[in-house]
Amino acid sequence: MSGVIVTDPPKAELKDVDALAGFGVATVSEAMGRTGLLGPGIRPVQQGVRVAGTAVTVLSWPGDNLMIHAAVEQCGEGDILVVTTTSPCTDGLFGELFAIALKQRGVRGVVLGTGIRDTQELRDMGFAAWSRAVSSQGTVKATGGSVNVPIAIDGQVIHPGDAILADDDGVVVVPRERVRETVEKSAAREAKEAATRAAFIDGQLGLDRYGLRETLQRLGVEYQTYEEYAEHGK
Repeated sequence: MSGVIVTDPPKAELKDVDALAGFGVATVSEAMGRTGLLGPGIRPVQQGVRVAGTAVTVLSWPGDNLMIHAAVEQCGEGDILVVTTTSPCTDGLFGELFAIALKQRGVRGVVLGTGIRDTQELRDMGFAAWSRAVSSQGTVKATGGSVNVPIAIDGQVIHPGDAILADDDGVVVVPRERVRETVEKSAAREAKEAATRAAFIDGQLGLDRYGLRETLQRLGVEYQTYEEYAEHGK
């Protein structure tokens, strides 16, 4: 497998990426029209952490972390390393030593479509990580791959420089050219949810706030007393 290392790709503006971190993954995905989510198999190794950053992408051979070593050099302040392999792999491609090197360069976290190890050490050092699996299985450094090229994880295409947002609910990718727009739409959605939250605290039902009684009626859903239901069930 040959490959390429692309240097200095364009990135989303960091100020817009930082603004994106003010919202949760679910809110941002909804604001983009329910798109951008990586699958539910990508889970955090810590809890209560939300990070946003610009993607440095890695395409590696299964069981081989050579290209992660190459990618470290391409990482800088505000980045998130995003790694996948050419075919399914749950080996522990990433661990504590990589995290130390990346943290020194200002990298905010890692998202792996593969496996990770040294999870306690990562939590202790405060390095945020999301992965498909936790595995102590080691790797080799023997096969070429690529850095800063488009990759796909769970059907989502991630380009270098796209914004990555990750929290306890998962990971979402925001295309570089849509980050500012998505921040604005996320803020509007959050304001709407705040109003709904206040209404629910006051006792309003979702059936009434969202006009769902008419939907139930249109679908033919009927209200019956217990006695009526029991009688019809005979």
